[in-house]
Amino acid sequence: MKIIVAPDSFKGSISAAQAADAMEKGILKVYPDAEVVKLPVADGGEGTVDALVSGMGGVMRRVCVTDPLGNKIDASYGLVGDDAAIIEMAAASGLTLVAPESRNPLVTTSFGTGELIKDALEMGCRKIVIGIGGSATNDGGIGMAQALGVSFKDEAGNELGFGGGCLGLLKTIDMSHVNPLLKDCEIITACDVTNPLCGETGSSVVYGPQKGATPDMVCRLDDNLKHYAGVIKEQLGDDIACVAGAGAAGGMGAALMVFCKAQLKSGIQIVLDLVDIDTHMASADLVITGEGRIDGQSAYGKVPVGVGLRAKKYGVPVVVIAGSIGDGASAVYDCGIDAVMSIADGPMPLHEAMDKAADLLQAAAQRAMRLIRIGTAMERGKDNEQ
Repeated sequence: MKIIVAPDSFKGSISAAQAADAMEKGILKVYPDAEVVKLPVADGGEGTVDALVSGMGGVMRRVCVTDPLGNKIDASYGLVGDDAAIIEMAAASGLTLVAPESRNPLVTTSFGTGELIKDALEMGCRKIVIGIGGSATNDGGIGMAQALGVSFKDEAGNELGFGGGCLGLLKTIDMSHVNPLLKDCEIITACDVTNPLCGETGSSVVYGPQKGATPDMVCRLDDNLKHYAGVIKEQLGDDIACVAGAGAAGGMGAALMVFCKAQLKSGIQIVLDLVDIDTHMASADLVITGEGRIDGQSAYGKVPVGVGLRAKKYGVPVVVIAGSIGDGASAVYDCGIDAVMSIADGPMPLHEAMDKAADLLQAAAQRAMRLIRIGTAMERGKDNEQ
């Protein structure tokens, strides 16, 4: 029996790789001769680098970069294969790097993310996957672009400073000194957000408040991004304002498309392609996946559904093991998933479940395999009767 184990992390508890290890142990308790293929995955957000570096045998690289407030910090990204890098924007420009009382998207910058990209280019990477969730910024991605050599100047010819507050001063964009290594590099952006750059569903209005923006700041930031989009259209010919995903990460989606010629793709689909899950699916008998919580929202781009839809193409059954099961979880049965079960073996406080997640996950995988063994025996019995 060949079983693919492809879980997401159980956030705040165990990593995707640790979850895969626990599932494997539970499987082998029941089917000791099973071939278990462990492919820890993620949806492009937090944990993507760890999951892919673990699943693809890569290494982590640590570099000094600029944080959202302009201070120097150490941030890590992953190197996989001969020439690929996996970067999370949150590592250099993330909201968690800024204390709640200091969050202000008028001044926070994405410069550090650009420094990670620059370092990857200099390391010889010619394919970069970047997850842009969890940002602290609303600067239209100009900080990232500045780190890669793009110049943004005001009417007096001065370079714009950090943050979305200065975008309204933008007069000219100069790409004559952009990093030459970009032209030979494919950049893929893991993004499941479809917000445009500006307007009522744009980045400032929808995401600005959680990054510290007051109502007045939101209006200013939105107006600045409209001005920014206008200058880009006039000087570079890219009409980016209403493109789906341009508003992701405070406009980082727009900047990556314009200045790095990046493609925006579904995070989970990128990850599944990178770990080459289809090759294993073609000969698999079962897939077990999981994450911290399954509910009605899981049908919109979360790991278990992404895995389930891939498995459906090959007719492989899928079991999801979750930390908890919420309202509307049955929606995932229309997405290639055949069964959902919880790791909990009885009533327990959340903190206890999180502390014991690995053990509970192993036990749940063992229970799942026992049920599968019963089902297999029943099918054999039917065949013998015939």
